[in-house]
Amino acid sequence: MLKRSILIQLDTDIHPSVFDRVVAVDAGVDEVFSYGGVTPEKLQPAVHGAIFTRGPADLCRTAIFIGGNDVAKAEELLVEAKKHMIPAFGLEVSLMLDANGCNTTASAAVRSVEKHISGPGHRAMVLGGTGPVGQRAALLLAQGGFEVFLASRSLERSLAVVQAVGKMTQNPAKIHGIAPNSTAQWLEALQGVQVVISTGAAGICLLPKAIWQAAHDIRVLVDLNAVPPLGIEGVTVLDNGADREGRISYGALGVGGLKMRLHRKAIQTLFESNKAILDAKSIHSIGVS
Repeated sequence: MLKRSILIQLDTDIHPSVFDRVVAVDAGVDEVFSYGGVTPEKLQPAVHGAIFTRGPADLCRTAIFIGGNDVAKAEELLVEAKKHMIPAFGLEVSLMLDANGCNTTASAAVRSVEKHISGPGHRAMVLGGTGPVGQRAALLLAQGGFEVFLASRSLERSLAVVQAVGKMTQNPAKIHGIAPNSTAQWLEALQGVQVVISTGAAGICLLPKAIWQAAHDIRVLVDLNAVPPLGIEGVTVLDNGADREGRISYGALGVGGLKMRLHRKAIQTLFESNKAILDAKSIHSIGVS
């Protein structure tokens, strides 16, 4: 008899994300066990509870989802969870990390771009690229052959993130850190850039309309900010491939539909085996329309 599917939700926040629980149910999970305030020190019992309760043949019906608002802490949980698996005896379960929606959101943003531009020979700029979503968007773009520019208000911070992201890609030389602080510097940095993705903090305009209007190489604008003022002036939250003065435009809700489909499909993919590890790269490769 096929055992019920169980998703163990491990959240770094005190109260586990209601959003993530709802998506899991909508993805068809039979049971969601949710735990908040999880730290690496508290993780072993949860992992052992997952891998020792069912035989190896049934462990594909158990999976772990790691979330929370603090992406760095969630990444620590992912590393720790792997330590407590025993793959030599088939005692392991699939893992997914999507803290604060970082992996599904970045994947959806890049896939929106790839509907129009893909492959080597293109340039992209990620605004607010030092944050979790920006880092992952840069990683996925570089993996796809783009030359990527991470724009930040701090050049030191931008260069540090470039070094970290570069270690995770096969094309580290294709990622550059920049910190333009004048209109002239912005226009210079945007020369040859066909794609701009804004991933900055809510309520901050990072790219005024007058600047992107004057940057004639831009073909696609993606803004993941849903709180006014938006990250790219002139883009609306509902844009889903809209034409904005000759540029293809995506807003937060326009990308959001794809993000949700990716999230649900990723949850379903966890139960196809007991060995999957779903991060930005693997989620980006999941087939959804």
